[in-house]
Amino acid sequence: MQAKQGDLLATLDGTLVVSCQAESGLPLDAPGHIAAMARSVVLGGATGVRIEGAANIAAVRAAVEVPLIGLIKARRDDTEVYITPTLDDIAAVVEAGADIVAIDATARPRPAELKAMFASIAARGRLSMGDVATLDEGRRALDAGADLISTTMAGYTNYSSDQRGPAFALMEELARAGLPFVAEGRIWSPHEAVRCFELGARFIVVGGAITRPDAITRRFADEVAASSARPQLRRNPT
Repeated sequence: MQAKQGDLLATLDGTLVVSCQAESGLPLDAPGHIAAMARSVVLGGATGVRIEGAANIAAVRAAVEVPLIGLIKARRDDTEVYITPTLDDIAAVVEAGADIVAIDATARPRPAELKAMFASIAARGRLSMGDVATLDEGRRALDAGADLISTTMAGYTNYSSDQRGPAFALMEELARAGLPFVAEGRIWSPHEAVRCFELGARFIVVGGAITRPDAITRRFADEVAASSARPQLRRNPT
């Protein structure tokens, strides 16, 4: 199993993984649509996918053969942690067919201890990814047994800096500390993606910039609206 896991990570190093997700209630929020998105991004060159929800994971697993990072988003009243927060969620993600299980590995109070979470993933023969917001959380996750850490939660906790773009500052800190990391979160352009690699990312995960047509359209619409509000920027008719 160790050799197989090493081979899996080797296929991801230096490449693009795409997160295929849709928020609840949006038109693409259905396993068949998510599977179609996954097939599309793989055709476009993605070497792996990140998928939320057991039903979506199962549908995508049947549709593509690339490495699959799986998670479950479960909102709970007893914790702010919502990315694969429990041992039962881990079991569901693995049973659905994920190769790598992503969990929230922030320092916030949680239903189960990190060591127990990562041990459960390892016992099921899967790799683990700890989504963190700070350098200390990255160290803590790796010490607790995570196979990978990612910058996913940077800017999404009440103690990490609110950011409009990728968490470059956190990437620099992780690199200086010698901690291998995956870059994820608010990567909107190929230029930003390349910058993540320059800062030392093992691989990158891009989501909304590729698989969220509502968000992509909103960015264009906002720019068009802003330009229309500034007549001096409009070209004079010839």
